[in-house]
Amino acid sequence: MTAQGKIGVATATIIGMNAMIGSGIFTAPATMAAYVGPAGILAYVFVIISVWFIAQSLARVAALFPEEGSFYAYTKQWAGHKVGLFAGFFYLFGLLIAMGLLAQMAGTYLEFFLPFSPFALGIGALIVLVLLNMFGVALSQAGQIILIISTLFPLLAITLMCLSKAQIANLTPFAPYGFGNVLKATRVVIFGFFGFECAASLFNIVESPQKNVPRALTYSIMMVGAIYTLFVSSIILSTPLHYFTDPRIPLSQTLNIIFPTMHWFIAVIHFSILSAIIGTIHSMVWSSSSLLIALTHKLRCSSIQTLNARGWVNQRTSAFVIGLCILASYVTLKNPDLFFSLTALGIVTAFLLSIFTLLTIRSEWQSGQNIKTLIGMTTALVILYFAAEGLVHELTQLW
Repeated sequence: MTAQGKIGVATATIIGMNAMIGSGIFTAPATMAAYVGPAGILAYVFVIISVWFIAQSLARVAALFPEEGSFYAYTKQWAGHKVGLFAGFFYLFGLLIAMGLLAQMAGTYLEFFLPFSPFALGIGALIVLVLLNMFGVALSQAGQIILIISTLFPLLAITLMCLSKAQIANLTPFAPYGFGNVLKATRVVIFGFFGFECAASLFNIVESPQKNVPRALTYSIMMVGAIYTLFVSSIILSTPLHYFTDPRIPLSQTLNIIFPTMHWFIAVIHFSILSAIIGTIHSMVWSSSSLLIALTHKLRCSSIQTLNARGWVNQRTSAFVIGLCILASYVTLKNPDLFFSLTALGIVTAFLLSIFTLLTIRSEWQSGQNIKTLIGMTTALVILYFAAEGLVHELTQLW
């Protein structure tokens, strides 16, 4: 902390990294294998650039409108109350879809330790985590530290292991499915970066926020981007991509094939990834519940206002509703592509609606700030387009 009781750029950078680094990255190798090949590394470069411009724009709008409600507050400045609510709830929708996939991953990782079906284990884990949230059991500061260690350890351990087996020959063919699929993969890659938007709202607690929040966002995005890119690159360099069949299958299953004499260490990695998944779901249920409460307070529906007045809208009931929504996502969606596409559609749409506010402010054009905004919106629209295309394709296949 600084002398004024505010945090510096280093602490803000760590907060940004903690918000971004999540268990979603462990779904990436299988997806790159199925749709892109080694050229998936280029998808990471594109998304890192995109996320940086979006983050700078979100930081700017957060500085101009430091109100409760984030996406609702930002969007309503140009589009009014109803569109603001749409942005807020659509962002929440994307989070809930993402948690459905993480719950499915939890089930497959738990199967390593418990003799039950992954489907039942995933539901069981979700019920326990929702109940913990309903009764106010939030992650302590120590729990947050354990969570980030649980995520970073397997990332770094797998990277080092795979680099020891790296072979340049595994880079060919570089783009077996065509370079067009590189952009299609961005809807999957950005899944691992969601959370950076939390760091954009640190203006009230950061020293010299106009200068330090954008710097912290830059540092955190670049560091996380480097970790992610090196992680995926090491796997691509060391592992024949046909070993990967489904993003939900434990990464440790493939590692056991590549490193047959390291079962005990891979079991440790497996447990660490499971801890990261469980911790991520727990934290996201808590934050989603808080967001639902904030958005509910913005509703102008008389019945909702009555429930608010009677105290029915609280952390317990909100966590219960969030749990039901995640369960619906968990049970209904079977194809990982649907999870990725729907998550990107929900969250990226909220980004776009929020930062569009900057285009309606004359001083932003005069200062040249909107150059970043336009680039951020353009790259976000590319990701949004391919997320929509992926959704249409999957729905067509289902029908």
